[in-house]
Amino acid sequence: MDLDLRKVRYFVAVAELLHFGRAAQRLHIAQPALSRQIKALEKDLDAVLLERDSRGVALTAAGRQLLDDAHPLLAAADATRRRVRRAAARGPGRLVVGFRAGVVVTHALRAFGAGHPDVDVQARRVEWDDQERLILDGTVDLAYVRRPIQEEGLALLPLFDEARVAMLPAAHRLAGKEELTLADLESETWLRYSDPGPDDLPIRTIEEKFERVAGGAGITLVPESVAEQYSRPDITYVPVTDAPPDQVFLAWERSRRTPLIAAFAEVAGVRG
Repeated sequence: MDLDLRKVRYFVAVAELLHFGRAAQRLHIAQPALSRQIKALEKDLDAVLLERDSRGVALTAAGRQLLDDAHPLLAAADATRRRVRRAAARGPGRLVVGFRAGVVVTHALRAFGAGHPDVDVQARRVEWDDQERLILDGTVDLAYVRRPIQEEGLALLPLFDEARVAMLPAAHRLAGKEELTLADLESETWLRYSDPGPDDLPIRTIEEKFERVAGGAGITLVPESVAEQYSRPDITYVPVTDAPPDQVFLAWERSRRTPLIAAFAEVAGVRG
């Protein structure tokens, strides 16, 4: 029997809340109806997913496995629905390409467009904290991404490595140096992105990095291409000779190797 995604959504609500009443409220359905749907799902899968007793609700081993699998399954279904609606509204001849700050996609877009003049190709900037989500939910068809990357559900094509440079305030003691090593920067305060302090907002964009660095909050490393494309009089860049390189990949949802994605990946790979 095919897996009923509606029942899976109901199960996820119960599994996350471990309470049928609150799950029914979240789903805007009656609790008896929710209980029937969960029992029907257990029958479909021939497995007990939830244990119910006087103390409450608990996941079985099978339930924990389904919960682990349910999130990417439902996300993929939502992305498929979004792409189908977009194709119905605008036609199938459209490709949206994401890119990180500093990555130049113009040449690849032009080369792809020359071979596919009937396809509307658009570019959209993505950030470190949404690059995977925008691919998996169908907002972009594929994207130029940088490490760190959450690889689950993605196909990755390595394109190129970039040297990284230190972004420093213009008045910094090391500004004006021809080059630095990581040892030269040991005593500096480093800006953190994915794990900010309790009172800090996460840094998402290059513009926000400028503000933090120029304001004296800390320093950071950025890819060389960012230094080439973005400048401000209160910011300076210095090469760091032993910094690990920044890696750029082309990424798309692993299950979506469509002709347009394959064609763009071929162009990007040649020009990577």
